[in-house]
Amino acid sequence: MNYLTNLLVKIGVLKNDLDYHLIRTSMVIIFLFFGYQKWFQYEAQALIPYISNGPLISWLYPVFGPRGATYFLGGAEWLFAGLLLSGFWNKKMGILGALGSCFTFIATVTIIPFMPDGWASSAGGFPAMTEKVAFLMKDLVLFAVSFYLLKQDVVRASLSGKHVQGSVMSGQTSAWASSQQNT
Repeated sequence: MNYLTNLLVKIGVLKNDLDYHLIRTSMVIIFLFFGYQKWFQYEAQALIPYISNGPLISWLYPVFGPRGATYFLGGAEWLFAGLLLSGFWNKKMGILGALGSCFTFIATVTIIPFMPDGWASSAGGFPAMTEKVAFLMKDLVLFAVSFYLLKQDVVRASLSGKHVQGSVMSGQTSAWASSQQNT
């Protein structure tokens, strides 16, 4: 195991915030693809049971209708992709993108308890998921990733303003943030 650890360190897995950049890039790609789907009828139809049972997003149908709701969501997802992409250069824009991303996944995770036929009655119900709930479970991880980006961008924006408290940095593992604190 030491050999593998040493090899990973040697090839640069720990250098230059690789994790932070991979996560940000992944979220930009996810939002671009998710947003793209929303412009098509097949996606508008597929989202009906999700949007109509979402306590935080069900208002979209009465306001915009099924197609308008998916256009709204697609536009929001592309906006968040753009803000997250901008976060590579402007941490304040990254904060806005990460906040939007956090809200997106809070909104989708809150659908889980309200999804009709979300739990397989043939397997005894909860916690045996059907594909509808299983599809939404990924959003728990995407929320955690969004929160990680939010924390990183808040710390980095704070560091660029040179008004960082010691408590803000506790638990911080970013090589960039640590090097900036010492300047």
